[in-house]
Amino acid sequence: MAATILRAALAVAVAAAGGPAAANDIDVGRAKAVACAVCHGPLGISVQPDAPHLAGQPAFYLATQLRAFRSGVRKHEVMAVIAKPLSDDDIANLAAWFSAIRIEASPPR
Repeated sequence: MAATILRAALAVAVAAAGGPAAANDIDVGRAKAVACAVCHGPLGISVQPDAPHLAGQPAFYLATQLRAFRSGVRKHEVMAVIAKPLSDDDIANLAAWFSAIRIEASPPR
């Protein structure tokens, strides 16, 4: 009985402290995205002519593409290596970070 109460109290304490990082965590995604900055830029605006901008893309789209690279369904020599070790939480966090970046566009005059 005491062990059950202790486990329940520990669970409440962990939940109150925020618990482990949940998927879709923008801050965790931002930290993980440091490796992405080489090609996609520190704020998701590409610095390479053959790398797409990630900033402002829908989270669903980003997560779908990362899972496709990870599984090998979508082919790209570099992205296959980068995406292979990503967990589902890593992908959700990265997607949350890049989708949270707001960009503005103006039509040409």
